[in-house]
Amino acid sequence: MIDDAHAVTATALPRWRPPIRRLRLPLAMWAGAAMLAAILFAATFAPLLTRYDPVKTDLGSSLQPPSAAHPLGTDNFGRDILTRLLYGARVDLQIGLVPTAAAFFLGLIIGSAAGYYGGAVDGVLMRIVDVSMAFPFYVLVIAIVAMLGPGLRNMYVAMILAGWVTYARVIRGEILAAKGLEYILGARALGASDLRVIRRHLLPNVVTVGVIFAMSDAVLNILLGGALSFLGLGVQPPTPEWGLMIAEGRDFLLTSPAMVMFPGLALLWVGVTFNILGDTLTDRFRPGG
Repeated sequence: MIDDAHAVTATALPRWRPPIRRLRLPLAMWAGAAMLAAILFAATFAPLLTRYDPVKTDLGSSLQPPSAAHPLGTDNFGRDILTRLLYGARVDLQIGLVPTAAAFFLGLIIGSAAGYYGGAVDGVLMRIVDVSMAFPFYVLVIAIVAMLGPGLRNMYVAMILAGWVTYARVIRGEILAAKGLEYILGARALGASDLRVIRRHLLPNVVTVGVIFAMSDAVLNILLGGALSFLGLGVQPPTPEWGLMIAEGRDFLLTSPAMVMFPGLALLWVGVTFNILGDTLTDRFRPGG
């Protein structure tokens, strides 16, 4: 009888399986958060992590190999490569966050107005979006920077003017799908103003899609900023920026590969970090995820 009871119990109880999917998502998110924290730590505490000036030249110490005094060596102007990497993290994070945030909020406002009001408002705004999207993003950014002139501020302006259209289309689509739901119709029937409906009821439920897209967009902006600096259209010397550091080190690739290798690895680190965070947020917030 005891053996039969054990057999029934063993048959009735479901077999335990490790929650692989439940564990994988938090671990990936923690890994991405830790990698982002490392970047933020390096950028914030750069003056405490190194004793060198990132722009001061010392031609007598140029192209030195890694040593105790210079863990990553020096560049062709005798500047400490590690120091310029740490201070460059500040510039590259700004390139990733400032134009991305500005384009996001601009697209959020325009997309919300187009999706909610529809009609002529939607027609006019979406025609502007269509004209902007007729030009490839990178070509449009390069053209705007070429007209305004090289520099960090002009690069921000170009990224914002070329980047808001994607957010506007994404937010507009989400607004169109959500504004016919019962809770939105109920809020309007109770006399809620358009601004209140959009701000309190629509945006909290659609903004997540834009935030997730912004994670990958930040990576693209950082890489684009590095590319523009490499071409001489972005950050100008002697400001430390990873793309500019690669451009300065390309003529010394054989004699001092650290000048190119470490800024490239830094760009790779940032790209992987934001991609991990973007993927985990997508898995976390997508329906049925």
